Amino acid sequence: MPRPPRKARADAPRPSATRDNSARTALLAAEAGLDKKASAIEIIDVTGKVDYADFLVLMTGSSDRHVAAIADSVEELLGRNGIQSISMEGRTIASWVLIDFVDIVVHVFQKEARAVYDLDGLWMDASRLPVPSTTDADS
Repeated sequence: MPRPPRKARADAPRPSATRDNSARTALLAAEAGLDKKASAIEIIDVTGKVDYADFLVLMTGSSDRHVAAIADSVEELLGRNGIQSISMEGRTIASWVLIDFVDIVVHVFQKEARAVYDLDGLWMDASRLPVPSTTDADS
């Protein structure tokens, strides 16, 4: 009986094309957040550090409705670009919404929840992708 395929290890090198696609997806998620006025957007490169994603995209909304609108915008924009999420958690309460796109995981927080879970601090040593500002998009 053949053995099931092994899951890739976190320290195994990923093909650069896969990582580049993940980076484009993360930037698209950040763009959706910017369109809905999300604040404190960070794209954290966790490639080779974890086995569940290449990038974490963190952003903050000012209220439960704002967080839900940001999350919906991210899912909609990525969906229009052929990138479907495999799950969305926390949408009904909307203090912290997690959207899993396989190679990237988007976290949309209210300010208080972001401070409590402190993913920024947890990954302080990880590199970041620069997030284009709204002025970059306007020029």
